Amino acid sequence: MSKPLKQIHLAAHFPGVNNTTVWSDPAAGSHIEFSSFAHFARTAERARFDFLFLAEGLRLREQGGKIYDLDVVGRPDTFTVLAALAAVTDHLGLTGTINSTFNEPYEVARQFASLDHLSGGRAAWNVVTSWDAFTGENFRRGGFLPQDERYSRAKEFLATTHELFDSWRGDEILADQASGTFLSDARAGAFVHQGQHFDIEGRFDVPRSPQGRPVIFQAGDSDEGREFAASGADAIFSRYATLKEGQEFYTDVKSRLAKYGRGHDELKILPAASFVLGDTDAEAEELARQVRRQQVSGATAIKHLEFVWNRDLSSYDPEGPLPDIDPDPGEHHIARGRAQVRMYRDPLATAREWRERAAANNWSIRDLVIETGNRQNFVGSPATVAKTIDDYVQADASDGFILVPHITPTGLDGFADRVVPLLQERGVYRTEYEGPTLRDHLGLAHPDAAREERAAS
Repeated sequence: MSKPLKQIHLAAHFPGVNNTTVWSDPAAGSHIEFSSFAHFARTAERARFDFLFLAEGLRLREQGGKIYDLDVVGRPDTFTVLAALAAVTDHLGLTGTINSTFNEPYEVARQFASLDHLSGGRAAWNVVTSWDAFTGENFRRGGFLPQDERYSRAKEFLATTHELFDSWRGDEILADQASGTFLSDARAGAFVHQGQHFDIEGRFDVPRSPQGRPVIFQAGDSDEGREFAASGADAIFSRYATLKEGQEFYTDVKSRLAKYGRGHDELKILPAASFVLGDTDAEAEELARQVRRQQVSGATAIKHLEFVWNRDLSSYDPEGPLPDIDPDPGEHHIARGRAQVRMYRDPLATAREWRERAAANNWSIRDLVIETGNRQNFVGSPATVAKTIDDYVQADASDGFILVPHITPTGLDGFADRVVPLLQERGVYRTEYEGPTLRDHLGLAHPDAAREERAAS
């Protein structure tokens, strides 16, 4: 008997603060004006995507003490944007990254419960921690927590917000005008939490929202991150968008669910993926090469090399050879707070490897950065891209993908118009939304129903 076809989940990431974006392209629009967010969201909803995702930047990127302006600078407040988008969409899920290191459970729970009410049950929270003191300088704590404490705080943060959401059952509001009775339970919203990180007591002032709780996303790739996701997240973002690596990640994370009494389908695995479409595969490959050269200008290549060398390399020609000098492995880094710094834990070994590859291929600095950096995941004609995405999902490399176009706000339009219909023809993608909430889109049970089912079993 053949295995039933899995239904593909698709989402869209508005790439406001990363080097995927080609902000210098004439087709690119604003990354801060609401019209850009609205166009992007409406396109995603037209394509019947599950949700739109916003990342978060709590401090501007810097390099050498100056704003790193080769990426898009700045980001409006996540909740403000998502609340505004709730008014111009009807079905699309609204997912925001909110940090658990520098916020408080009551504040975050109140904001997400409000967003879930305003959107009719479409709110989702990507729970993240902050790893660096650089970001912490913007906050009163001023520093950062060690990794084990970050995840300890995040777990208790999430558990505390769940207690707040669950402080309302959902049936307390009677609003009986005849009797003058508004609440059936005068203790509605009461909570007490005492733990290692939080000691709070009071009343939660937002009644139970349509989803009960927002859908919970998690993005960590460490063993602690995978375990955190398996214990309580509804979906996990993966950075593995190749078939083999995706399958390994998928198998590992899904295998952790049973110990928490969770089923295989209670956690969705969704890698981020970029794409380039062309009328033919050959045309798409050429377009992809052009996009990579747009993404990695000469100035960007030098800045990227500085992540490894930890030196000012502005005097070097990006079209010339790699520096003869070795990286400075010193503790104080030229690019504080940049995630790329953590990718190169042994800069001397990385420099040796890059020199060997550059010499063997006659690469310039810019060529090297282009060839060793992130590449588009799906490149080809609409038919090729649709088939590849379907193959990956059916082979359990993921449950779907979060698409990251290189142009905003119109970069998603071609995928919506040319690839989505082909996925629908294959019978692996919805033609209409199945229900009003994001949990409906993702095939996730309501928290109340899931709790009752576990209690019964």
